[in-house]
Amino acid sequence: MIVEPGELLAAIDSPDDLKKLSEDQLVQLSQELRQFIVDTVSIYGGHFGASLGVVELSVALHYVFNTPYDQLVWDVGHQAYGHKILTGRRDRFPTNRRYGGMSGFPKRKESEYDAFGVGHSSTSIGAALGMAVASDYKKEFDRQHIAVIGDGAMTAGMAFEALNHAGVTNSNLLVILNDNCMSIDPNVGALKEYLTDITTSRTYNKVRDELWNVLGKLSKFGPNPQQVARKVEAAMKATLLKQSNLFEALKFRYFGPVDGHDVQHLVTILNDLKSIPGPKILHCVTVKGKGYALAEKDQTLWHAPGLFDKITGEIYKKHHEKPQPPKYQDVFGHTMVELAQQNGKVMGVTPAMPSGCSLNIMMDAMPDRAFDVGIAEQHAVVFSAGLATQGLVPFCNIYSSFMQRAYDQVLHDVALQNLNVVFCLDRAGFAGADGPTHHGCYDLAYMRCIPNMVVSAPMNEEELRNLMYTAQLPDMGPFSIRYPRGEGVMPEWRLPFKKITVGTGRVVCEGTDVAILSIGHIGNYAVKATAQLAAEGLSAGHYDMRFCKPLDEEMLAAVCSKYKAIVTVEDGCLQGGFGAAVLEFMADHGYHLPVQRLGIPDRVVEHGTQDELYKECGFDAAGIAAAVRTLSGKVAAKAAVETVIR
Repeated sequence: MIVEPGELLAAIDSPDDLKKLSEDQLVQLSQELRQFIVDTVSIYGGHFGASLGVVELSVALHYVFNTPYDQLVWDVGHQAYGHKILTGRRDRFPTNRRYGGMSGFPKRKESEYDAFGVGHSSTSIGAALGMAVASDYKKEFDRQHIAVIGDGAMTAGMAFEALNHAGVTNSNLLVILNDNCMSIDPNVGALKEYLTDITTSRTYNKVRDELWNVLGKLSKFGPNPQQVARKVEAAMKATLLKQSNLFEALKFRYFGPVDGHDVQHLVTILNDLKSIPGPKILHCVTVKGKGYALAEKDQTLWHAPGLFDKITGEIYKKHHEKPQPPKYQDVFGHTMVELAQQNGKVMGVTPAMPSGCSLNIMMDAMPDRAFDVGIAEQHAVVFSAGLATQGLVPFCNIYSSFMQRAYDQVLHDVALQNLNVVFCLDRAGFAGADGPTHHGCYDLAYMRCIPNMVVSAPMNEEELRNLMYTAQLPDMGPFSIRYPRGEGVMPEWRLPFKKITVGTGRVVCEGTDVAILSIGHIGNYAVKATAQLAAEGLSAGHYDMRFCKPLDEEMLAAVCSKYKAIVTVEDGCLQGGFGAAVLEFMADHGYHLPVQRLGIPDRVVEHGTQDELYKECGFDAAGIAAAVRTLSGKVAAKAAVETVIR
């Protein structure tokens, strides 16, 4: 289906075309841009509410600034759809997040207008500051550098580190704070309350407007009117707010709050800010989902709703006659409540993803035992470590790719102290349409080399529950459990808990010449592969190893003694991962068998559905079966040669 843009939007293929419009026309253009996003996302899917909230801001930024020479950095990227459409990608927008299509996030190799590739939050200020300092060094003093960051992303330590540094550089940096009280879920913490104080203070906002008018007239007085103006401005802000302005304390000029949906006023303000040197922050108040009533009302649901009827708002869902397997994240969420009911020491922790990881189920049932700490993965891990020192058992749920941001804390603050923190790594393996910034490719490798760490992956929902149960039993240390995005394989999954002996696998089926060793959910594709092979008369054994560390050495020894070749399968990087662990075991114990490792190769794998990416990388069911056939052929050929020699 072709989505037709409005009259003004249809004529814009670059910001140069945008600049040909009058300021009065920007209101209509914003309406057309918002409607184009609604029309396209309803049909093709993608993130939704965040980009609707910054339509006017996107238009104003490209209207005022000389992009791409002026460098515009979008934090996270959920909010960048309008930016992409205005910068020559309107006709490609329907391919957004689809296999072989446009990335859902800003990407440097996709467009010169994407100044910095993003996907994880809170990087925009630091990146834009680096660009600004580089411009100073190259004497490009006319170049502007703009970071657009949400109030949720501002809760991360990285954002404060960058603000702290920027305040003493005096570089030409404009930070635009997109304040909508939301990330994916409602924001939490003292910063949110502080911004609310600024936004809702009628006295401050009234006097601020009067103050700006006065400051415009001060140029007639005194030898240093700018210095006088800044002192008056700072004094008024400090007096009218409950505490001194946080951003002014970090040596930023603070402007706002302003209406982020008044495109003409934004143009005026941004033009004024262009002439003000040094670090400055513009506080824009916006509504996530602006212009689509249902998205404004339920901002979490409409962050990325999938396909929907834009008229009725009905979100399309598949209807099945039979019960379907649950999502792994929901199994985690419900199991947390069950474990917490049985064990008063169990606690839940997530960095700003309660609905994404389903910890919201426990937060609703036991609000005093489940914590959203904001977009702060490092803090989430150290906070969990602190809980563990007091005899509690925190389940710290962080997406696999986000856990990379807290790696030092996992090693230094948890593992070295051998604390019983249970890391539940959601979205492990290919994350699908979110692409390479979100793929959980590396956790098997980066967790496996950490002392004291148990590294596990369930093949199905029952194993996830049993691993979670095992991880909170007495005398356990650091424990990592990884599972993928999406559905499992067991419609009837609420089974009684069973302890799993750490470091033990299980036999799925016995075979003859070739053994398939799998870890995690991808083992279900190996089940399909063995069925295909059996239909061809080939017998492959299949072993669900469950643990990447410690390995089931007894099972591996038996496999190496029985079979003539091995295929390892993992939804993770081949370098340092599960297959590498098997090879290390074989080398250490003198086993010499042909081994074919299947997994994620040493390259950037772009976005697509999980099945599309499994196929691309050769470890879908067909790829696993092909590897077994190849090894079976080699084994047979070797046997034939040995027979001739004899």
